[in-house]
Amino acid sequence: MPYTEDTLAQQTTAEYLEQELGWESVYAYNNETFGPDGMLGRASDREVVLTRPLREKLVELNPELPDEAYDDAMRQITTSVASQTLLATNREKYDLIKDGVQVRFRNADGERVRQRLRVFDFEEPENNHFLCVRELWVRGDLYRRRADIVGFVNGLPLLFVECKNIHRDLKAAFEQNYSDYRDTVPHLFHHNTIVMFGNGEKAKIGSLTSKWAHFHEWKRLAEDEPGVVDMETLLKGVCNKRNFMDLLENFILFDESSGETRKIIARNHQFLGVNRAIEAVRDRKNRQGRLGVFWHTQGAGKSYSMVMFTRKVRRKLGGNFTFVILTDREDLDTQLYKTFAGCEVVDNDRDPCRAISGQHLSELLAEHKSYIFSLIQKFNQAVDPDEGYTRRDDVIVITDEAHRTQYGTLALNMRNALPNASYIGFTGTPLFTDDQVTRRVFGDYVSTYDFQRAVEDNATVPLYYDARGDKLGIAVDDLNERIAEKLEELETDDIDVEQRLERELKRDYHIITAGKRLDQVARDFVRHYSTAWESGKAMLVCIDKITCVRMHRLIEFYWRERIQALEQQLASITDEQEEILARRQIDWMRETRVAVVVSEEQGEVDKFRKWDLDITSHRRLIKEGIELPAAMRADPRFRNMQRMALDEAFKEDAHPFRIAIVCAMWLTGFDVPSLSTLYLDKPLKAHTLMQAIARANRVHEGKNNGLIVDYCGILKNLRKALAIPATAARRMKPTRPGRKRNCWRICPRPLPWCEASWRSGAPRSMASGRRPALSATPPLSPRKRRRTKTMKPASALK
Repeated sequence: MPYTEDTLAQQTTAEYLEQELGWESVYAYNNETFGPDGMLGRASDREVVLTRPLREKLVELNPELPDEAYDDAMRQITTSVASQTLLATNREKYDLIKDGVQVRFRNADGERVRQRLRVFDFEEPENNHFLCVRELWVRGDLYRRRADIVGFVNGLPLLFVECKNIHRDLKAAFEQNYSDYRDTVPHLFHHNTIVMFGNGEKAKIGSLTSKWAHFHEWKRLAEDEPGVVDMETLLKGVCNKRNFMDLLENFILFDESSGETRKIIARNHQFLGVNRAIEAVRDRKNRQGRLGVFWHTQGAGKSYSMVMFTRKVRRKLGGNFTFVILTDREDLDTQLYKTFAGCEVVDNDRDPCRAISGQHLSELLAEHKSYIFSLIQKFNQAVDPDEGYTRRDDVIVITDEAHRTQYGTLALNMRNALPNASYIGFTGTPLFTDDQVTRRVFGDYVSTYDFQRAVEDNATVPLYYDARGDKLGIAVDDLNERIAEKLEELETDDIDVEQRLERELKRDYHIITAGKRLDQVARDFVRHYSTAWESGKAMLVCIDKITCVRMHRLIEFYWRERIQALEQQLASITDEQEEILARRQIDWMRETRVAVVVSEEQGEVDKFRKWDLDITSHRRLIKEGIELPAAMRADPRFRNMQRMALDEAFKEDAHPFRIAIVCAMWLTGFDVPSLSTLYLDKPLKAHTLMQAIARANRVHEGKNNGLIVDYCGILKNLRKALAIPATAARRMKPTRPGRKRNCWRICPRPLPWCEASWRSGAPRSMASGRRPALSATPPLSPRKRRRTKTMKPASALK
């Protein structure tokens, strides 16, 4: 028998679904007969819904209704509006099949009534009909295509599987076959839940809107398993009947928060972690309200996990739960609210859920709201513990990235206000060994997904570290601990940071903000980032607001100077290709916009004026948004727009706002996948440091890794922050034989090329700086790699 993709992957997959997972399986290619009594009951190959099993299940799950009720349900499920986009239709059908089809019919008394008909039995997955069809012919308006495997549940095509030979790259299935099916037979995906590519050895899944970089593997059936990349594990984890129905019901989101709708399907770690958290809620009385700490590293979709968690609690556990989503920063609160609102879970305009004061917070709690968003600072009123805002035991407080606020007056007021609430902490950073306060409030880990696993699973990209401050002689290593500790204290209390730092640290503060030092940082920043142009966006983190604006002025000056220097060099370039590249670099620099993003405070105009600085231009940009380039207005999403909010502009790849200068805002919960370089000139430690460096670890098309450029010498604090936290240490492996178990790495392997080309994926000539063709130059040899000392992978921080 010849080795074909059918024998190697397709047939094996179908047999596994049938023999191991209990699906029925049929081979339709040239065997299918049409008509009510045909193989699948289809009238023709244009039909993608198997109406025979669908109607049977509608009758079984919703018995003793008149035929017109079933007819109405069948019509709503199978028909679509031709003018709708594929995604809009898919979303509409998903809502129908998940929540049930509302039909109208006349009852036995002749009255017109409404009733919602169930399409699936989510409580008993075995009561549903699972059918795997191989080689299914589907005809579109112009073309006819044959799908490798289509998985039907109760007659609906929820699973699409494209198989390739074992030696073929799965990406070919995405770029060639799948893309063609979407164009030629789009109605095959009207009801689709999961898109899968497999070659018998490896497999990946994603959603209808997933880019290739966001298709993911399924390595584990339980969280404490080491993980293995193979198709069998994915099939067991995804196509097991109970898991498949759970994914369908509780782990799919449609998110509009980015301006365009994206369909999100849970990744392996989210599915396992959220289900562990659900079990903790079931057992909350025995846990005395401590549901645990949900540590999934930054960039691993923690906000989506929150949405999935809250929705599943409300859907599956019944009752009238209220979720209080708590943060300690305005920008983080806004970002979380946008995620929940984008997934259509909340709408503050229609149903207020965002506390604007302590009094308003108590009113919202008294109204039995489903969701309440608040800063912990809103618990600013003393509360009698015998009374509280509410004594309900179905209130769940979700604290996001608020390690620093679990003690003191605000936390005491919160616990007095909600004496019977349960608490769960979602965090992107681990509990440190001495963090006993957080454990007392939340309990120990309920779910963990650390840096190492996230990189291995391609949920995040590796991070690399470059100690440029040491090379320039401007690092302030010995001051870092004192300044970082004081900064953490002052920023938590929302105190005037600049004045307090200057008063309490005096010499230390003046050293790190000295004009000569900032000038050196600005010069190096401009040269470093402009050399790595076209690489992604950049963020510079400064010690305080004043310094942010000072750095903006310096960077703008040296940016213009750099452009002039490059223009002068054009005359001496003799190579035509090099000249083209240089002109493109100059054009890119001219387009690039730099903005300061800092929070507003009273009296700031006078405060900045004393430093001979003008904050009003920056504040206007933050409030009114940044100009939208003409080229972007051609995009239908931005048509008729003149300006764009700063945060949205920074997230858009095409927008020339490429450099953000911040001190506290945007360091937590702010996801910009195209952000590739984080420049640190602010002493940070522990959780804050971990949150900050993770800004650069998001997955993005063409992005191999992120870079942390350190100007102030945080190496000691970074080593501490990367030390394995207490419980996770038991299952972490050493980075190399012989290394201590308390040292772990962010990235699993060293970067095989020099710093100048770290993002491009291709080495640069050390002499000319030119980038050769990708296929022309191999990675540096181990000997050359040892000579390239400008780059330190984070795994070497020991």
